[in-house]
Formats: sequence, C-alpha cells, structure tokens
Amino acid sequence: MRQIVGSHDLLLVTLDTLRFDVAEELAAAGRLPNLAAVLPGGRWERRHSPGSFTYAAHQAILAGFLPTPATPDGPHPRLFAARFGGSETTEARTWVFDTPDLPSALAAAGYRTVCVGGVGFFNKQGPLGSVLPGMFQQSYWEPEFGVPSPTSFEAQVACVEQVTAEQPPGQPLFLLLNVSALHQPNWFHLPGATRADGDTRASHAAALEYVDAHIGRLFAAMSRRRPCFAIVCSDHGTAYGEDGYTGHRIGHEVVWTVPYAHFTLPTGSHQSHRSPA
Repeated sequence: MRQIVGSHDLLLVTLDTLRFDVAEELAAAGRLPNLAAVLPGGRWERRHSPGSFTYAAHQAILAGFLPTPATPDGPHPRLFAARFGGSETTEARTWVFDTPDLPSALAAAGYRTVCVGGVGFFNKQGPLGSVLPGMFQQSYWEPEFGVPSPTSFEAQVACVEQVTAEQPPGQPLFLLLNVSALHQPNWFHLPGATRADGDTRASHAAALEYVDAHIGRLFAAMSRRRPCFAIVCSDHGTAYGEDGYTGHRIGHEVVWTVPYAHFTLPTGSHQSHRSPA
C-alpha cells in the first residue's frame, strides 16, 4: 500500500449485510459476472468482520481494521494502520498514518475524500447518522440511496459518476460507497415476490445479483482517470432464521463471516458483462 497510496484512486465498497455463503454460492454459479471478472481467481475470500452491525464495523474499517482472514495462521498484516506501538499487524508494506482514521489520513496525503451513504448510519438526519459521513470532506445521502428503494444502487452509482466527473485531474480520490441494497427490506429484488413474502435468503441473493448488474458502471467511473485500488467487502452478514435468529448485531457465524476482495482496476479497462437471464 505504500506504493499505491498517492498513485492510485482508492475505492472502498461495503456491501452492507452481505453473507459470505450467499456471495460464494452466486459467484460459483456464474450469477455475478461483473464481480467475478475482478475477484482474484473469480472467488471471494472468507474473512471475519470486525463488528456485528454497520456502525461498529465501519468505525473499525475506517480505522484500518478491514475484515480479518478467517484462518488461524495470523497475525495477518494490514493494508492500512494508524501508528500504534506494539502493533503486530503492521509491516513494511502497510501504509501507516498518524490521524485517528483513514479518511483524514488520506485527506492529509492530498486525497479528496468522499462518502456515498446507504443505510441509516449514513443518512445525516441526526447526530448518530452524521458520525461516519462526517469523517469525509464530502458526503452524499438521499432517500433514493436508502434501504427501502428498489433502485438504490443505481442511484448511488449515478452519484459516484457525477463525483468522478467533477474530480480535479491532478488530485487522487478516496471514495466509500456503502451499498444498502442487500439490507432488509430486500424482498422486492426477487422476481414475483410480494411484501407478504418478506425478506429471505433468496431475496438477499437476488439483491446481490441486482448490485452485480450495475457495479460495472461504478468500476468504470472509478478507473477512468488513473488506476484504482478497490476493496469490496461486506461489513457484516445477517441471519434469515438460522438457529432461530433473524437480523444481525448478534454473535452468529452467518453474521461474523463475510466476503472480501481487493484488486486493482487498470485505467479505463473495465467493461460490464450482461447478467444471465
């Protein structure tokens, strides 16, 4: 990361509530053509979230604590880390910063920092919903970006396209996009479903297919000017009845286990793939 910071734009996509098992199944079945095209080896990495719900997970992620590889052979070196005496996950390649959080550190390094929010912790409608977006120089949230909107991701991507179109040519960009489409309610993404059917693992999967259908536009916008280093991951999973649990902010395997990937998008190289019918 010490070679990437400054030379690349940086994109952090948090697929809010996305479960690892669902993400893995869809990638293996060929149902995520745009994501599979950029995932290393076409597969997600299995990791553990630093938090069981959005606010906690993002506070950790934006301090440099990305989801941790779900293998016992640690310590696992981090990409970004605040300077901290005795840290066992900081190595020579880690980009080390001297501020409390990654957005302020990147701003000090010359980046324009932008947040495009999704779920309620980014809606800026009260003090709590202003904490995470307040870390960034600019932040955007509209009701169309939120969880009740069937077209939330399309609206968010359109916002990113506008942000990148206005980006000064010589300044690098760090952009966080919190994707709300996976979060309940998501029943409307499953063809034929009604509100009475409620949210299910199947509608969660359908929401991910919806995101995949439009994510190529996001990658194209972020790699138009210079190479873009992208991190795409879930902040936490969610339960759909496993062991009697529904939702998140609980200590269940489907909540703590999340999909993760990072990769570089070369300048102007990304093209979208059609989703299967």
